[in-house]
Amino acid sequence: MDRVSGGAAALAVVVGLVGTCAGCGGSGAAAEDRKGADPGRAVRGAAEVVLRAGSAGAVRTGMEMAAGGTRVTIRGEGVYDFRGSRGQLKVLLPTGPEGKQEHRPIVEVFVPGALFMKNRGAGVPADKWVRVDTAGLADGNLVTGGATDPLAAVELLRGARDVTYVGEEPGGVRHYRGTADLAVASKVASPQVRGPLGAAAKGFSSTGVPFDAYLDEVGRVRKVRHRFSFVNAGKAVEVASTVTLDGYGRPVRVLTPPAGDIYTGKIRRQ
Repeated sequence: MDRVSGGAAALAVVVGLVGTCAGCGGSGAAAEDRKGADPGRAVRGAAEVVLRAGSAGAVRTGMEMAAGGTRVTIRGEGVYDFRGSRGQLKVLLPTGPEGKQEHRPIVEVFVPGALFMKNRGAGVPADKWVRVDTAGLADGNLVTGGATDPLAAVELLRGARDVTYVGEEPGGVRHYRGTADLAVASKVASPQVRGPLGAAAKGFSSTGVPFDAYLDEVGRVRKVRHRFSFVNAGKAVEVASTVTLDGYGRPVRVLTPPAGDIYTGKIRRQ
């Protein structure tokens, strides 16, 4: 039995497949894109463009994890208020051996410095929320919540380096590829995510995170895919986390769970 605090609550969201990231493991000249823009500058500036857009009314996340020959996929959907630095996702855990959904969808609410989860399981009452301090997670909640915080995913691009322009996708979306430096991003990111990104920069053994970013004609992130590699319980774990953003500018409402609904008891070890 563990008291709900730090990484313990978040780790069980991915059913023990991803542990804390202590010891986590993780070119060339950039050609100009079709509009003559420098690829690195375009990608590093994308976070600011997203913040100016204000919100995304349609957010989708996908996290594919492979460890010891086992591969699982966790998907989420919801909304995000970038100006308020808060969002909400409904996250679906993998199905059971017979293809049945064995766990109720987990509702996750992201706010500056914290992650709230409902339908957490492991002895937490169904009507209660679990609060996790994201700056206290060794990966800054880039992996262990089962969905990368969309704001953190975008802000991580501020540390982009060795960026190349891959080509144009349908709809005029431009595809870029490079490596995001966690240490750099944690210093230049928006204040509300510097703590979590700083924790990730210390928790992973390599601060370089390969990415593919897809920007629209005005420079907003439409999709970003990061690839994380680390070691958990002696096993190499590969995680590909994708965040897709649409419905920019739509009004969204994200409420922080009231203090009386936060669970402060113990949770079962999974």
